[in-house]
Amino acid sequence: MKALVTGGAGFIGSHLCDALLERGIDVIAADNFLTGSRENVAHLLEHPGFALLDADVSHPLDLEPDVIFHLASPASPSPYSQRSYLAHPVATALVNSVGTYHLLELARRRNARFLLASTSEVYGDPLVHPQAETYWGNVNPIGPRACYDESKRFAEALTMTYVRHHGVDARIVRIFNTYGPRMDPDDGRVVPNFIMQALRGEPMTIYGDGTQTRSLGYVADLVEGLLLAMFTDGIAGEVFNLGNPDERTIREYAELIRELCGSSSPLAFYPLPPDDPTRRCPDISRARERLGWEPRTDVREGLARTVDWFRSHVLLGERRRS
Repeated sequence: MKALVTGGAGFIGSHLCDALLERGIDVIAADNFLTGSRENVAHLLEHPGFALLDADVSHPLDLEPDVIFHLASPASPSPYSQRSYLAHPVATALVNSVGTYHLLELARRRNARFLLASTSEVYGDPLVHPQAETYWGNVNPIGPRACYDESKRFAEALTMTYVRHHGVDARIVRIFNTYGPRMDPDDGRVVPNFIMQALRGEPMTIYGDGTQTRSLGYVADLVEGLLLAMFTDGIAGEVFNLGNPDERTIREYAELIRELCGSSSPLAFYPLPPDDPTRRCPDISRARERLGWEPRTDVREGLARTVDWFRSHVLLGERRRS
């Protein structure tokens, strides 16, 4: 079996490549390195079942996969990072619209199974808590984040069109906030921001008053959910939330990360960016029932592993260069 993983050199994509190869599945990782990193897959380059393809999936690919995991897209909402979708709005809109079309066409031609990695951002700033897959969301279609959340909503609509009209065996997963080793320290998301600031002894940046909530899931748990969603039969056209229902405030995460880093960094508060959701928490009942999936990694345990990775792979590298 051969799997195509778009965004395969990204944070989540690279972990998925690892897991597929461990299952004995050959992998083609396609990435244009807008936000992905060759370092994330450097350990796989000599693997006989792995191929790295420098490609923008907004253009057609001439490949012969059996399964397609479509993860390609910038994902960070930070207005202060050059790795975020706000820094690359057109590319983001295109990879989630035109790119999804080309990959669905590839799946149709090759009779390949297809998984769309969507996002909790399709719920916008939700008015329903926790968010179930039946909730249609509260999204600003012309706001600064629309290049991402509305293009993901379009990708979902297009995927369902191919299920209904072309019989493509596709499923959709909505990924909630995910963290772990290989996160980009400069992408502006809350976990790498807090960890790097705490390890450097800098003020820890909180946007808003810190009472807004997030539910953080560990990357290994997410990858297990992606594999179950792809390789479970009889679920074409189904949508699954994949995330951790352990909802905590941003301030709680900051204080926990500060403790795990052994840091005395102060907390610094700044205005909340436009359209930033105040609450985000998944209802994972459907994933439990249909996939037999739920997260297994405790937040403290997962964050401790992540802190260790940042300390040994990022901070140590900075010190060696200085």
